[in-house]
Amino acid sequence: MRGFVANTDFDWFSFLATRQPLEDVNFWQPSGGTAFRALAPGEPFFFRLKKPHYVIGGFGLFARHEIVTAKLAWEAFGERNGSADFGAMCNRIEKYRRGQILDPAKQYKVGCLMISQPVFFAEEDWVEEPANFSRNIVRGAGYDVAQGEGRRIWEACLDRLRGQRAPLAAEGVAQWAEVEDGTRYGSPQLMHPRLGQGTFRVAVTQAYRGACAVSGEHSLPVLDVAHIRGYAEGGPHEVRNGLLLRADIHWLLDRGYVTVTPEFRFEVSSRLRQEFENGKTYYALQGRMIQLPASARDRPDPALLRWHNDRVFEQ
Repeated sequence: MRGFVANTDFDWFSFLATRQPLEDVNFWQPSGGTAFRALAPGEPFFFRLKKPHYVIGGFGLFARHEIVTAKLAWEAFGERNGSADFGAMCNRIEKYRRGQILDPAKQYKVGCLMISQPVFFAEEDWVEEPANFSRNIVRGAGYDVAQGEGRRIWEACLDRLRGQRAPLAAEGVAQWAEVEDGTRYGSPQLMHPRLGQGTFRVAVTQAYRGACAVSGEHSLPVLDVAHIRGYAEGGPHEVRNGLLLRADIHWLLDRGYVTVTPEFRFEVSSRLRQEFENGKTYYALQGRMIQLPASARDRPDPALLRWHNDRVFEQ
C-alpha cells in the first residue's frame, strides 16, 4: 500500500486543527490542471509541515480527486477548505497562483484532494518526517507504507490514534478501527474510505457533469446533491446513493412525490395532481430515462432506488 507525504500550508493546517473532529477536508491545489494519481482511494495521505518544522503533523485517507471551480469547492466544503470564508480561501489560493491571470469572478479551477477522516496532531505528537524526504520537493512524495520510512511514519501516526491523542468524528472512529484491524496482522490493507458530506457533494456533481439527472439543467446555483436513501435512514455518502437534481425535483424526491426506478426511469406520483391540482412540468418528464454518469461505478445503485420506490414514493 502506498502513502503520500504532502507539503502542507501551515495556516491551512492550523485553522483545521482547531476545528476537529472533521469528517473530511479539501486539501486544495491552486491550479486545477494536473490530475492526482499518486494514491488509490483509501490510502494514507500525510500532512507534512514545511520549514521550520519538517514534521508530519497529521494524516487522513485519500478519498477522491476532482478539478472544480473555487466556488464549488467552497460551497461543498466551507470552512473545511482551511479558511474562515470564501474570500480568505481565494486569497490563499491566489498567493500560490503566481503568473496566472486572476479572475475577479473567482471561477478559476482548483484541484480538490478530498481527505476522509483527517487527524491533526498537537505539536508534541508531531512525527519526524521521512529521513529521505528531499526538501527541494514542491508538492510531495510517495512512499511504500509496508516498509522503510513509509512504514515508520504510518505506524507512528497509528500509535497516536491508539493513544486517543486527537479527536475523531463518529465515522472516523469506525473508519480507523477498520484500518487497525487490517494492519494488525501483517502488511497494511487498503480500506474503502467513508466519504464526508463535502466529498459526496463534489463527487456526485462531477459524476453527473454538472447537470440535473432528470431535466438536464446546468445552472449550478439551482442544483442540489440528493441522497436516494437519506443519510438519517442509513444511506451512505456514496456516489451510487446520490443524484444531482434541480432543487425543486430534489424537494419532491425527499417527500415521495417523485422517484427513479431501478431501471433509471423518472416517475411522478398521482399525489402531486391530487394534492396541488398541478404538476404539468413534472408529468411531462414521466417515464424519461435519467442521464447517467459515464462511469458504471458511479451510477445509482438499483437496490437503493428500489428502497426509495418502496419506502418513500407513494403512487
